[in-house]
Amino acid sequence: MANKTKTVKELVAEANALVETLSLDEARGRLDDKDTVFVDIRDVRELKRDGKLPGAEHAPRGMLEFWFDPESPYHKEVFAQDKTYVLYCASGWRSALGARALHEMGFEKICHMRGGFGGWKEAGHPLED
Repeated sequence: MANKTKTVKELVAEANALVETLSLDEARGRLDDKDTVFVDIRDVRELKRDGKLPGAEHAPRGMLEFWFDPESPYHKEVFAQDKTYVLYCASGWRSALGARALHEMGFEKICHMRGGFGGWKEAGHPLED
């Protein structure tokens, strides 16, 4: 096995230093904003089991870059709008890495939510089945 040079925690910290991170309250304040799209990057099984934020689009982490890239054969038009995209996962780690990847691809209106779905649910914010 090759020697590891960075831990996941280090990668997430680097991502958080690079991309905008919204607090749960800041994200809640954008829930009804027509220029903001929430993107749930959790696995489909997590969505079915736990629900999602109201109106959120789903883009599984493994397909995120493919669905956002207009040159990809897997591109989804919902991710080609001139809106701000707020990524979230269960706790904020996958969304940090996903937001960083999209930022590195040149997408400027990308941020993610600190605390993820778990924090959102714990705060008692609205959910959708």
